[in-house]
Amino acid sequence: MSSTLLLNAMVISAAMVVLWIVATLRHDVSLIDIFWGPGFAVVAWLSMFNNPPHSSRVWLLTLLTTLWALRLALYLTWRKWGEGEDRRYAAMRDHHGKGFVWVSLLTVFGLQGLLLWFIALPLQISGALNVARPLGFLDYVGVALWFVGFVFEAGGDWQMARFQADPKNKGRVMDRGFWRYTRHPNYFGDFCVWWGLYLIAAAGGAWYSILSPLAMSGLLLKISGVALLESTIGERRPQYAEYARRTNAFFPGRPRDA
Repeated sequence: MSSTLLLNAMVISAAMVVLWIVATLRHDVSLIDIFWGPGFAVVAWLSMFNNPPHSSRVWLLTLLTTLWALRLALYLTWRKWGEGEDRRYAAMRDHHGKGFVWVSLLTVFGLQGLLLWFIALPLQISGALNVARPLGFLDYVGVALWFVGFVFEAGGDWQMARFQADPKNKGRVMDRGFWRYTRHPNYFGDFCVWWGLYLIAAAGGAWYSILSPLAMSGLLLKISGVALLESTIGERRPQYAEYARRTNAFFPGRPRDA
């Protein structure tokens, strides 16, 4: 197992350094966001092929992770195309000035590389253990939870993209479809995807990697997800306060004015 974890750490580190160099040349650190999903797919495939023969559970984890990663990468690439650097990173660049080049290596690429490796522990440990035990109830629950998350995440992104493409909606708050029941269906979907993958990995003996989905949950709820977005969105969307009053922040629920 240690060889799998070490190899993946080395590959992630190398990938982050290459991304940092490209981002520095392009003056666009937000390239890291596009790599986030595919990074997990790379780790999953490495973990599997480094530990043959491959069990059906490891194949399942790898394929589900890859499907999630490809969807996310394609969506973010399409959304970012021609948009320039994300405002979060642009603000960091303005704050640090010329020193941002080196600051970004540690606080953006280094930190996200470490988080990627840690959150992917269920995939890595499951691949290393490679338990041949047949798929069972916990695996099916995990697949079901993954599917719910994938639908919410992909569906929420698609609905928002259609909403924003209509000029009549400029400045308005999206409160239709999945967004009627949760203010962040994409984050809730990501939450379900990673807990679903964890359950499948746990069925294969990687139950002690529970800190990984807990870390992802913390990121989505308290750090880089809901909390970060909602700290500024009220300034850009005056109607958001009323939307927040009637709509759950994360877990879907019936609107309070219904």
